[in-house]
Amino acid sequence: MNSQSATQATSSGFTPLRQKTFAILWVATIVGNTGSFIRDVASSWLVTDLSNAPAAVAAVQAAGTLPIFLLAIPAGVLSDILDRRKFLIIIQLLLAAASVCLMFLSAMGLQTITSLIAFTFVGGIGAALMAPTWQAIVPELVPKQDLKGAVALNSLGINISRAIGPAVGGLLLAWFGAAFTYGVDVISYVFVIAALIWWRRAPDADDGLSERFFGAFRAGLRYARASRELHIVLLRAAAFFAFSSSVWALLPLVARNLLGGDAGFYGVLLGSVGAGAIGGALVMPKLRARLDADALLLGSALVTAAVMAGLSFAPPRWAAILALLALGAAWITALTTLNGAAQSILPNWVRGRSLAVYLTVFNGAMTAGSLAWGAVAELAGVPLTLVIGAVGLAATGLIFHLVKLPPGEADLVASNHWPEPLTAAPVEHDRGPVLVEIEYQVDKANRTDFLRALARLSGERRRDGAYGWGVTEDAADPERIVEWFMVESWAEHLRQHRRVSKADADIQQEVRRFHKGADAPVVRHLLSINRPHLGRD
Repeated sequence: MNSQSATQATSSGFTPLRQKTFAILWVATIVGNTGSFIRDVASSWLVTDLSNAPAAVAAVQAAGTLPIFLLAIPAGVLSDILDRRKFLIIIQLLLAAASVCLMFLSAMGLQTITSLIAFTFVGGIGAALMAPTWQAIVPELVPKQDLKGAVALNSLGINISRAIGPAVGGLLLAWFGAAFTYGVDVISYVFVIAALIWWRRAPDADDGLSERFFGAFRAGLRYARASRELHIVLLRAAAFFAFSSSVWALLPLVARNLLGGDAGFYGVLLGSVGAGAIGGALVMPKLRARLDADALLLGSALVTAAVMAGLSFAPPRWAAILALLALGAAWITALTTLNGAAQSILPNWVRGRSLAVYLTVFNGAMTAGSLAWGAVAELAGVPLTLVIGAVGLAATGLIFHLVKLPPGEADLVASNHWPEPLTAAPVEHDRGPVLVEIEYQVDKANRTDFLRALARLSGERRRDGAYGWGVTEDAADPERIVEWFMVESWAEHLRQHRRVSKADADIQQEVRRFHKGADAPVVRHLLSINRPHLGRD
């Protein structure tokens, strides 16, 4: 194993827990997520009491993921422009309120399919707001070399909760009823809120260049549209989750109808998934040292497909429990691999927004998959639906294995190497658009290589804030080549100065080495002039 692999393996273990703040928040999330799984297992099982239709069961599953598909990107914008600690506290209060309502309706005997879907949807809204924010704070809590390990530990924490929560939820539901079960979830939020209040996060500086919602929204979408590496991660995630969602959408019916289990057994199945995930997380550092990310994702797809196909044959309960242990290990491997790939390619200024795009694709695939597989199960039955999903997952896993995940080794720390733009007078921040021109002198012999390097630079310009980019040549002097790009405002261009990473600076240096002459390329900043109002006679 080379030194780089050794470093990755070390930083992927339990090293991040040495950071006190990360450790405390990590434990708090385990408690909070345990409560959420207790709530979800109660809702998933109650809907089978109220209706045995696959579409109704799948609708509750979809209600939990649809808000994340709809709201993850706006939530990511908020996570990048608001105080993340205060934002998380507000979200926890929202989730607690939803569970209080579920507890009250269950205690009064007023629970219906509609109310379950509605409050599951509210819970999904809270999850949509929380997910990108919670992931975006990770780089604030651990050093860069521990980032992948922290991502893996977060996945481990979720699956510790998945191992404990469903089993406890199933037992509480069987012994004490739904109202008591939802009440336990309400208590779990107290621990999370207390940990967030304890965390003394340094406030973000406001120097006049802080982003506003709609501008930040557009900047985030521009980055996501221009980042080819992010596109690859999104493609691989969509392919995996669209087919694997079938087992999650139909698992309550597998437990009840195919395996003849009760609420307690359903909780045991979900607990098995969590236990398998814990085992998978514990061996993850060793797997990473021997296999690359693409091999891990392919293995996850094939194991998940095998479990889905096995469940379709209504195996003995003990065999189903063992199969779901394998499912849990495969699931955390896929989640950690995809999430780690996304985290490693994102600069901090747009992390929340881009992770939100990833979560949108993830939950969009899960939501659409849940609804689609529920409809297929209505027509073809649960066993055949699982087989169809398994075949599709194995096939797409093999096909998309050819599309390699990005290594995420670029240095994304801000380089701050751009000089401040020269202006004759102070420029208002909201003035725009701004046209930036960079004039190069390039020998004809180097023209092709220069344009090739410049094409790579165009992606950096667009990721960091440009909404238009182009290159022109002087008709009188073809060796004079002008690169230009448009930015929507002066403030956005000043932010662009801060966003350029060290990896981007290397690309710019490669372009500038083709420029001949002792002087640097000429840079011009051209501001739009509003035409004077023309009156009418």
